[in-house]
Amino acid sequence: MRFSPAGDPGTPDDRSATRYLVWLAGRHPVLFTAGIGLGVVWMVAQALMPAAVGRAVDAGLAQRDPDALLRWGLVLLGLGVVQATAGILRHRCAVHNWLGAAYRTVQVTVDATNRLGAALPRRVAAGEVVSIGTADIEHIGSAVDITARGTGAVVAIGTVAAILLAASLPLGLVVVLGVPLLMALVALLIRPLHRQQAAYRESTGRLTARAADIVSGLRVLRGVGGEPVLAARYREQSQRLRADGLRVARVESLLQAAQILLPGAFVVLVTWLGARFALRGEITAGELVSFYGYTAFLVSPLRNLTEAADKLTRGHVAARRVVRLLRLAPEFTDPRRAAPVPAGPGELVDVRSGLVLRPGRLTALAATAPDEAAEIADRLGRYVDGDVTLHGVPLREVPLATVRERILVADNDAQLFSGVLRTELDPHDRGDHHAVEAALVAASATDIVDALPDGLDSVVAERGREFSGGQRQRLRLARALVADPETLILVEPTSAVDAHTEARVADRLAAARRGRTTLVCTTSPLVLGRAEHVVFVEDGKVVAEGRHDELLTAEPRYAATVSREDR
Repeated sequence: MRFSPAGDPGTPDDRSATRYLVWLAGRHPVLFTAGIGLGVVWMVAQALMPAAVGRAVDAGLAQRDPDALLRWGLVLLGLGVVQATAGILRHRCAVHNWLGAAYRTVQVTVDATNRLGAALPRRVAAGEVVSIGTADIEHIGSAVDITARGTGAVVAIGTVAAILLAASLPLGLVVVLGVPLLMALVALLIRPLHRQQAAYRESTGRLTARAADIVSGLRVLRGVGGEPVLAARYREQSQRLRADGLRVARVESLLQAAQILLPGAFVVLVTWLGARFALRGEITAGELVSFYGYTAFLVSPLRNLTEAADKLTRGHVAARRVVRLLRLAPEFTDPRRAAPVPAGPGELVDVRSGLVLRPGRLTALAATAPDEAAEIADRLGRYVDGDVTLHGVPLREVPLATVRERILVADNDAQLFSGVLRTELDPHDRGDHHAVEAALVAASATDIVDALPDGLDSVVAERGREFSGGQRQRLRLARALVADPETLILVEPTSAVDAHTEARVADRLAAARRGRTTLVCTTSPLVLGRAEHVVFVEDGKVVAEGRHDELLTAEPRYAATVSREDR
């Protein structure tokens, strides 16, 4: 199912976007081809109706022949039935193709974001992904959908031109030469619309990303008084987006006006010429009626052609953004030859810092700079590249799935998703109620569940908005404990809770993880004092190890760090 864009992994070109749209159409070749075929039948049946009306006038009314009138009336009825049937089936195929293209894009986008994993926020703004899932899928679906009507319009115009050329060379030439001229005039508006839409889409993505950042950090902003500043910046960027939107609307209004004005003027021209030819006796009354019917009919395929140009342009712009996301490669891939890793707990070593995690022990890591502890945690979990070994085997040589299964890094950037709380805490659906309850006790989170109307069966809002920062942190800790990995790395798991709750968590964590390898990155004395082993890091290197009370006495830098003193 995955689309693999060829070429250089840089900015996608027009060809790669076109390939993506063709790939989407090819996912359902029968329905896509059927939609085009039915679109042609639907349009051609309409194009032949004026000819049937003209023949009915000439052969039936003018000649006073009831049989001819009945015959051509039945032909007209048959064309109407064919048109109605083909139109219904074409619409069903078009809707299926629209949905298939739109939601296939959602699937490949989600697949791409899953492949990028933790690297996604560093490579793509959140607003970019959101915009693909909202605006871009509509444009891509419409681009695939319009092919049926667009193709039918081209064939219908060709059919009408052939009939007019056979009946009257001047009128036929007006159609043959006039339609390309109209499309050229419309094309003059399509390219600037293309540019304005691209600029508007980029502004939308940036504003969405800013809005997400503001919402996620709203509590912090209010705490430091930064809300007015961020609100002013958001308002300023919103006005820029408004200006971009007005520029798009200005071009779109001109395009919509051209879709009505140009075909209308074309109809007037052909009708006027046909009337003059009829007055001179060059064409019959039936042919004049037919010509008027043709010109009136041509309004529909001409508008379909301009709509097709518009939607294909929009779809092309959207496809380029999707391809840009699909071209992003994960930072890490599985080794060509995976090295076997012994089963069971083993030493996890970060060569760069000198940190050694002994199996089955609760270790605490205190760093003078919190970022240094987070960097070590990322290397241990293979979220960034580093010289890390497990059982003496470099993690670079271990499949990523194995690393993720055996080593879990839980930090405060993890999110709570919408859904039932029980499923949120047990995403792998192990179904062990006792394990969930035990994890809630260890994380001192039972009071959170007890306060909910339906307990564990309560529905959690997106990002856990109904919970405070400390409550979300405890629920994230409970989720990590339910996972029960071989090695658990916790980054500041108690930074948002009060001292009493922190003490309970520190007391219970060792029992909950007994026999498992656990690393807690923290500078909290309450947690450090209950760890079996403490490692002190400065400038990214291990400078001291021991128990908490020993380091307080022997290492002044450690004492200053954990007591929050300025040095």
